[in-house]
Amino acid sequence: MGDKRGYLERLYSEDEFTELLPGENITQINQTRTNQRGTVRGMHFQYPPHSEIKIISCLEGEVFDVAVDLRSDSPTFLQRHCEILSSDIGKSLLVPERFADGFQTLSENCKMLYFHASNYNQAAEGGVLATDPKLKIEWPLPFTYISDRDMSYAPIDSNFRGIDKWNVDTAEIN
Repeated sequence: MGDKRGYLERLYSEDEFTELLPGENITQINQTRTNQRGTVRGMHFQYPPHSEIKIISCLEGEVFDVAVDLRSDSPTFLQRHCEILSSDIGKSLLVPERFADGFQTLSENCKMLYFHASNYNQAAEGGVLATDPKLKIEWPLPFTYISDRDMSYAPIDSNFRGIDKWNVDTAEIN
């Protein structure tokens, strides 16, 4: 809630984070800016042991954010959760480890802020195809742009067993 001056929004509280996720720490903070409406970024994740928990906020504009459960031991395996995040709404999304995450911009000039509980490790980077029919993501807009890297992820096939938190070898997508 604000007043004539504007508003104050708490983006992070160590006490609240520790209460929600005991034993975890914020180790990295990233920011993205995406200029064009309809752009898709994702669906990204990190393989164990570098899996990351993320808190995502939209500082400018509006996005459709999607998190997909890739945990092989989960009752919601391959199910998705979608949220509208915007500077006007002012809410954040917590994405658990072993989830893929991505978003589509619903407005021009979107700025996103990410709090990560693990540092980025390029060798542990992975992704799933944003248009994969198995994920049944109903993107709100036609894609205006998606990177070649994000379009290069293979569709999930019948051999996919998810992201196992103990054995990286079982995390193959193909």
